Amino acid sequence: MDISVISIGNSKGIRLSKTVLEKYNITDKVELILEKGYIILKPKSETRKDWEKAFKKMHENGEDQLLINDVFEEENLEEWI
Repeated sequence: MDISVISIGNSKGIRLSKTVLEKYNITDKVELILEKGYIILKPKSETRKDWEKAFKKMHENGEDQLLINDVFEEENLEEWI
């Protein structure tokens, strides 16, 4: 696929079609990887995006229970002081 380099203010840039953006799930940011003779654009996803909403929903549904106790009976916390 050939695309043109265009002027954007004092810089240059490229335009990606809506089809490409949707196919590769590109929204706000991309990671730019420079390799020998290549420039790679990789979709950048936000780690833990929407976790706050998911945790709130889990709490509302009563699904936010501990799987294991956070302190064990045999644990000696004095070692860490």
